[in-house]
This record gives sequence, structure tokens and C-alpha cells, in this order.
Amino acid sequence: MFSVTASDATGHGDYSTNVALVASKMTRKNPKELAEEIKNKLFVRLNSGQSVLIERIEIAGPGFLNFYLHPKVLHSGLEKISTRKKTSLSRGRKICLEFVSANPTGPLTMANGRGGFYGDVLANVLQRVGRKVTREYYINDTGNQVKLLGDSILAAEGNPPAGGTDREDLYKGEYIKELKGRSAKQAVAILLKSIKKSLKSAGISFDVWFSEEKNLHKKGKLKKTLEFLLKTKKLKEFEGAMWLGDPKTTGAVLIKSDGTPTYFLADLAYHYDKFIKRKFDIAIDIWGADHHGYIGRMKAGMEALGVESKRLHIIIMQLVRLMSKGKEVRMSKRAGNFVTMDELLEIVGVNAARWFFLERSSDTHMDFNLDLARERSKKNPVYYVQYAHARACSILRKTNRKSGFSKKSDFLNLLVVQEELALIKKILQLPEIIEDIASDYQVQRLPKYTYELAQSFTEFYENCKVIGPENKELTLARLALVRSAQKTIADALSLMGISAPKKM
Repeated sequence: MFSVTASDATGHGDYSTNVALVASKMTRKNPKELAEEIKNKLFVRLNSGQSVLIERIEIAGPGFLNFYLHPKVLHSGLEKISTRKKTSLSRGRKICLEFVSANPTGPLTMANGRGGFYGDVLANVLQRVGRKVTREYYINDTGNQVKLLGDSILAAEGNPPAGGTDREDLYKGEYIKELKGRSAKQAVAILLKSIKKSLKSAGISFDVWFSEEKNLHKKGKLKKTLEFLLKTKKLKEFEGAMWLGDPKTTGAVLIKSDGTPTYFLADLAYHYDKFIKRKFDIAIDIWGADHHGYIGRMKAGMEALGVESKRLHIIIMQLVRLMSKGKEVRMSKRAGNFVTMDELLEIVGVNAARWFFLERSSDTHMDFNLDLARERSKKNPVYYVQYAHARACSILRKTNRKSGFSKKSDFLNLLVVQEELALIKKILQLPEIIEDIASDYQVQRLPKYTYELAQSFTEFYENCKVIGPENKELTLARLALVRSAQKTIADALSLMGISAPKKM
């Protein structure tokens, strides 16, 4: 399969394709000769009539085609930047995006923050391209973890639960002591209130708080889901338990031999509600690293429910460590043996926390550099980007007062210097970045792009005098470029939930 990719590498063009290499295998032609044929035909077609798109096409390596956009294309794109419409890949698709969903048995951890920011930004991007996104938090407010919370409170009160006060599975930390005298359900309500407060501080909001107890158990949805599955004849009874799939291989228990439902049945009931009752087209679940082995089971469950498994997208957030001076930091006395999200935000702030979590792919383990996140210098990427935005705002403030600068310039064709064209190209990439993320959910593209945009702006600023050239028309053109860069940086930061300060 051939591909067309954008490139920032010097000498690789603005776009590159391997179509000649792929086609040579089918036509049995020399790839370089085939690339020459394609080059000649495409150059004429892409520059036919009054439309001039490509300045030149070059052949590289064994047969890659590198395309260089004509400056007129860049100038035209820059002129339209202020009226650019929000594009859509498939308008109207309903998506249920479920993320965080931490058990209400303790405060939110730093790891919850990673998934929280990821889900929040993914929702922003999907909404930007026209999707109807419901941000949802699944509340596990019943079952063994709630009973365990109750046992932990009893142990803190000096009232040994079954198994004694030294059980390793009991929740630890000062917060448990603060819950003394409360029942398990009361404690859940208190902790859920604390979770909502923490999420608000992080700038994360939800449209739906879906209670397992109220929305599934009390409404009999586990029973309805089980009855639905029984009608499909895809369940098997083995040793008194009810299984989905082969009990001796990859099957999973829905009903234990004592008649109690498993978490798996509750999860299937929850997704039955998403797909069949609420009729979402797609469900995206963002889970912690400990749920990786659960993906295959859930996919099989979807097929059993009559839902195409590809409509369920599961994103696993890998583990994160807080590092300072090359060592892991464990600083939470209140929570026990983990760092809370509130503690992290208090130290580095929301902007740095969001950036540092977002810049790594969800499927990679990451070390959160506490020292760098706190630093207010160009070494800190979020500070570097915000400073670039503030510098652009400063230029625009000065020129609005002194030169009567207008938002629109008729002299963009004067922008021909390498740094000017490089900045224009980077500005025009944002819609592509947004659509790519909306297609594959790789949110880390956004901070990478924004940092590169800030770099391009800085290189332009340092090499191209904006205010003061003798050519007034060139000044106006460069000011238009500054405004477009400022607007685009602010837009990208907004999608990430990061502030774009006008002064620093």
C-alpha cells in the first residue's frame, strides 16, 4: 500500500510518496524509471490551467517522489487562515468517550491525570471535526471494592474486619483515617465529591456520571443483558458457572457458581447500554495499564452482543513515574504509596501537567520530569511555546498602535524567505494534524506539532525583521504572518486545554 506523508526534513519536500516503489512491484518496471513517468504526468496535471500547486517534484533514493509546494499555494492558504472553516471527517457520528473512571475508593492519582488529560484533549479534537462526543465517567460504586473500602475504614477504627487489620489488600493512607465513622456508601459519596473537585481543578469535565449501582444494578440491566446473551446461545454452563466462550481456553465467567455476577457481566451490561440502548456509533474506553489483558475479552463480548468489535476502541494508558534529579519521587503521606493528581498540580500547575502527559504516546511508559516541568525557561517546552505566543502578541500590540496594521494584507506574495515559507507551511498543517488525531486518536501529535510551530515562529522572528523594514508592504505581510502564527499557536494550546498568555 502506498502512502503520502508530510515532511519537515530538509531535502524531502513538503510531501513525499512511495507510490513508484509500490507500483513497480505490480508493473515490474524499474522504480526510478516509473517515478520519472509519474513525476512528468503529475507535474502537468497538478499545474494545469490557472492552478499552480507544485513548484517542483524530485526523485530521491530508490524511487521516492518529493513534492515542493509552490509559494502561491502557501500565500493563498495563509490568506484564508482567518476564515478557515472547521473540517469534518464524518459529521454527526455519536461517540461515547469514557475516561478516568477511577474507583471512588481514594483520591485521584497522578496516573489518573494522564488518562484524564488524554481523554479531555481527544474529546476536544473529535468535537472540532464535528463528532457528537459524550464525555463519560463510569462510577464503580458497588461490589468488592466498596466492601473493601468499608473494611479499610473498620481497620482504621480498630475494629478488625474479616481477616484482620493487617490485610495487605486494605486501602492505606491518611484519607482512610479521615473517613472513620462513615459507612462504605457514605465514604464513596465523600470520595466521589473529592474526585469531582480534583477534576474541576484540572480543567476536566464530564457530561455523564454513570453509576454502576443506580444505572445498572437497580435498573436490572445485568439481568437484561444476561437474558439477551442467553437468547444468542453463546453462553455455556461449566461447573455451575455461566461462561461466555470456551471455559477451557479463552472463555470468561459471567455468573459465578454461587449465582453472583462478575465484573465482566457488569461491563457487558454497560456497553450494551452504550451501543444498543443509547445507540452510540463508537465507544472509546481509556483504561489503565493493568487492564491490558481485558481487551480481547471485551472485544469478544461485543461480538456476542451483536456489536462489531471495531466499534469499541480501547486505549491503554501505560504507567508513569514522577522523577526528580534522576530518582523516583514518592511524596504522598495522605494517599499512602502513590502521588495524587492534586499534589502534582499544586507543584507544576495545570499547563505543565497537561503538556508533559500529552507529549508521550499512551502506549509508552513515561517518566514525568518534575524539575523540568517546574522550570520557567526555554528548556521547558510548554513555557517555550507560551513565550512564543506572548512574543507574537507583543509585536501585534506595538504595531496596532504605531502603524495602523490591518488584519488583512495584500502583500503576502512578498513572503519568500526560507523562514517565512517554513512558518507558513507549519501554520497550514494544523487541520491535517487535527484530522489525523481524529482518525487514530494519537493525541501526542498535538504538543509535538505545537512545539515545532513555536520553533518555526522563533526562527522567523530571529531571522526576519518584522517591524522597521524600509518596505512598508513587506512589514504588513510579515505582520499578517505573525498574526496567523499567534492565532494558530493559541488554537493548538486551546485544544490541549493549555493557556495562551498574551504577556510573560
